[in-house]
Amino acid sequence: MSVTSLAQKLKAPFQKSSLEKANVQKTMFLLLAIGPPFGGYLLFTLYPNILSVYYAFLDWDGMTDPTFVGFKNFVAMFKDEFVWRALYHNLLLIIVIPTFVIVISLILAYFLANKSYRENGLLKVLFFFPNVLSTVVVALLWAFIYDGNYGLLNGVLRFVGLDIGNFYWLGNEKTALWAIVPAWVWGGVGLYVIIFVNAMIAIPKSFYESAIMDGAGDWTLLRKITLPMIMPVVRVSILFLAVGTIKGFEFILILTNGGPAGSTDVIGLYMFNLAFGEGSHNYGYASAIGMLLFVILCMTKILMDKYMDKRGIDY
Repeated sequence: MSVTSLAQKLKAPFQKSSLEKANVQKTMFLLLAIGPPFGGYLLFTLYPNILSVYYAFLDWDGMTDPTFVGFKNFVAMFKDEFVWRALYHNLLLIIVIPTFVIVISLILAYFLANKSYRENGLLKVLFFFPNVLSTVVVALLWAFIYDGNYGLLNGVLRFVGLDIGNFYWLGNEKTALWAIVPAWVWGGVGLYVIIFVNAMIAIPKSFYESAIMDGAGDWTLLRKITLPMIMPVVRVSILFLAVGTIKGFEFILILTNGGPAGSTDVIGLYMFNLAFGEGSHNYGYASAIGMLLFVILCMTKILMDKYMDKRGIDY
């Protein structure tokens, strides 16, 4: 036996041992890196969702023994006029809020990305500032703006000669829902401005230069060049806004809690009040409404995937 073959035989067990040790270390690293977040997902997301499916078939107030009622909660839900009223409000908001947020964010982002203003850095901070604030702070701020006695909005209207007295914008059934829209849009525009600015910066400047030489204005540049090239980003943003508008209710909870007379109630808030509201702890019925909300969210995602173009323009 040669010296080389003998050395290889002696070294083989050590190589195998090193390889096994490396595999063990890799496995341990993956377990430590993925295990905690995956365990948290199972414990705090997947498990409660599975429980909510089970609760949807029960008549249970959280205190007494639950009673299995089958599809009774779902039948009652489809007969509940308050559910349909809340869904109608959700439909209005899902049309209005994403539209305003996307349009305003695109316009602001276009000028920040393509105009060399000295204040660009400061403007980005100012636009993003509402996203730094908590939902409670933003809601309380707008509640003060809409206040009838000391509100900023009524003060501005009086200043320009439109004195409407001590009108409570959030206390009137005709104006309460629409008064929520500017507050919701103001709180959401800043994030999408930053997202769109970063997407627009990646567009080659030569595209704009060629179009400008042909006489294109800002509106044409935004519509014909910028928007088509960042469409995948816009599509994802619309999806996030639509889903957030459907399931979000914290803002409305703080501003109006669904009032006055249910004129601002949405499906998420109605479900929350049924489960945790004062004098109402119907977890079974609330879980059934939660299942309806889940189906609506899934359908929204499927419809957007089907009818919205996923492709952008490559360059």
